This record gives sequence, structure tokens and C-alpha cells, in this order.
Amino acid sequence: MGKKIFVSYKYADPNVRQLTGNSRTRARDYVDILQSKLDKSDHIYKGEDDGEDLSTLEDSTIGSKLGDKIFDSTVTVVFISKGMKDSTPEKDQWIPWEVSYSLKEQSRQGINSKTNAMLAVVLPDIDGSYEYFLQYNEECQSTTHMIGNLFAILRENMFNLIKPETKECNGKTLHYGLHSYIHVAKWDNFINDIDKYVGEALEIWRTRPNYNIRMYV
Repeated sequence: MGKKIFVSYKYADPNVRQLTGNSRTRARDYVDILQSKLDKSDHIYKGEDDGEDLSTLEDSTIGSKLGDKIFDSTVTVVFISKGMKDSTPEKDQWIPWEVSYSLKEQSRQGINSKTNAMLAVVLPDIDGSYEYFLQYNEECQSTTHMIGNLFAILRENMFNLIKPETKECNGKTLHYGLHSYIHVAKWDNFINDIDKYVGEALEIWRTRPNYNIRMYV
């Protein structure tokens, strides 16, 4: 059976690594690459379109637009990019709403849809670096996730395993294993082994009662 994937991303964010043969790379171009890599039996549903203004829409309209796209999907992939979040209130930006609808159990025309599995894929910035979000700590041999830069609904669904496996290093708490409901992967790793990372997201989904999941913007 093919995967049904919804992709949430900041369409016009230019703060991403330049792609070969592309004169003006934006986050949207990475969605095209993902689509080209998926099996023909897979299905992909795309989030934000260029120029859509969420702030002018009623909640019921937002729900209808997102419900149509997200309801039939099983996995939501969120592309984290350096410019994904701007100064607009979070309730007026698409990504928080898309994540919220992905996490809720939905009912449409008598058919029920469960909470989606979730995966956050970090796109390299314009310098090809991931350090704006993932910073390696050599002394602790660990990676720090800069979740303070994310939308609230994203950061509060990371490091939210109810009984995590942890240890201390230089005053920092290190988490091990599948510690976040919204699992994180680097773009370069993800695009070379999509099934592995989607599989990990689905593994977490199967144990979702073990996580404190925030569902609302």
C-alpha cells in the first residue's frame, strides 16, 4: 500500500540551499524533489500555496481547505526552513494550522481519520548548513535542537515522551531514542532513505499514547 503524505512548508522561503539548475530556489522546490522520489503508488498532498493569506479567512474556511488535504493522509512531513516563521501572529500562519489539523482526530461525512504520524525535515540554509536548528555538541557527543525558534505547536510536540530516557552532561539533559512525537531528520538523510524516516514516524504513531501531544494552535 502506498503512503499518503501531507507536506507542510513555507512556500516562498528563499533561505534554503541552492539546488543545481535552479536559479531561484525556494522551500517549494524541495517539495518537488520529494514528490519525484516517491513511489508511483504513493500520494502527496501539498500545503501552503504561494500568496495565500490565512489572516483574511474564517476558521471554518481554513478547516475546509485543510480538511480536504489532510483528512486522507497518514503522515505529515513538516519542512523546517530558516525563514519558515515570520513576525505575523502564529494563528495567522499556515504551518501551525496544518500541524494542528494533522494531529487532531477528524470526522467527515461519517468517516473517521486518526491523528497523523509526524516528521520534521530540516532543510539546509542558503550556506548549506543545518546549524540554525541542529547544533552538534562535541563534548557531550549530542545534537542540540534549537526548538525555541519554532512555532509553539511544533516545539511542544518535541521532547514530549512521557517517560523519556535521559542522562546529564555539563548541566544539559540529553534525550535518547524516539523522544519526540514530531521526529526530526536532516534533509540529506531523509531524501536518501525516505522509507526509513517515515517508518520511524509510523513507529512513534503506533505508541502515541506515550506522548504528551498538543493539538491546538
